[in-house]
Amino acid sequence: MSSSFIPKQVVVAVHPRFPEALYEAQAIVDYLNEKGLDAAIGSLNNEDLRKRVKAGEFDLLISVGGDGTVLRAGHLCAPCDVPILGINMGKLGFLIQVQRDSWHEMIDKMLLGDFWIEKRLMLRVELFRAGEKQGTWHALNEAVVSRGQYLNPVHISASVDGLQLTTYVADGLIASTATGSTAYALAAGGPILPPELRNILIVPIAPHLSIDRAVVLAERSSVSITVHSENAVLSVDGQTPIGLDAGDRVDVRSADYSAKFIRFGDLDYFYRNLTAHMDQNPSNREVEIYTVVE
Repeated sequence: MSSSFIPKQVVVAVHPRFPEALYEAQAIVDYLNEKGLDAAIGSLNNEDLRKRVKAGEFDLLISVGGDGTVLRAGHLCAPCDVPILGINMGKLGFLIQVQRDSWHEMIDKMLLGDFWIEKRLMLRVELFRAGEKQGTWHALNEAVVSRGQYLNPVHISASVDGLQLTTYVADGLIASTATGSTAYALAAGGPILPPELRNILIVPIAPHLSIDRAVVLAERSSVSITVHSENAVLSVDGQTPIGLDAGDRVDVRSADYSAKFIRFGDLDYFYRNLTAHMDQNPSNREVEIYTVVE
């Protein structure tokens, strides 16, 4: 599968707390320079770099790190329509196709147009208090209304497209994208959705005497989560939690833009990547260790 789009202006970005990635990022910049491209390098927290991305100076961002780095890159690049190529320096890398030892080969393919662009749903998350909007955020993975640091479960209700769905007494409720279905939603027992789906997934966390099944909403549906407890917080893509009051409402719907990723090979890459990660399950490793000892 080939693309007519060939990146010309590239920025290589790293997570500020991932110093090892900086050395790899510099090697990538040097390699791009050898190929005749001018490439910038910097931290995703650097305000000057962020302004340059938003100003449209780059047509590709190479993210060097783990899934957390890709999340940060997605928040920055999606509104600017800048695609992302992830280079995995972390342990899992559910969002990343290219590994540390193969980026030379993949960059060569990219410069020949031997790639395709995958679009992934972003969520728009809005918090309302007493009818007034308190803030807006965007998520690539999920928005979570939960009990935060408190031990008591939260009492929350959910409605879909303005119609009451159900109420929960639980540790929390996740509103997830298909991308997020392999993140917190998976840990909470939710299904794995193919990444190209544009549905919102609702997954309760440790529900008590409540519906314990995940719900997949129709494409373009929206969900409203109303809090009926004083001990709840809102967290968007794992960012700093925001305290919620009883009566607060969190609205989640599709964002007006998507995150774009450079992908290589056929469309089944996701399932191969998924299988590789599932093989890293600790229970699988314990079996292997036991077999070796035997």
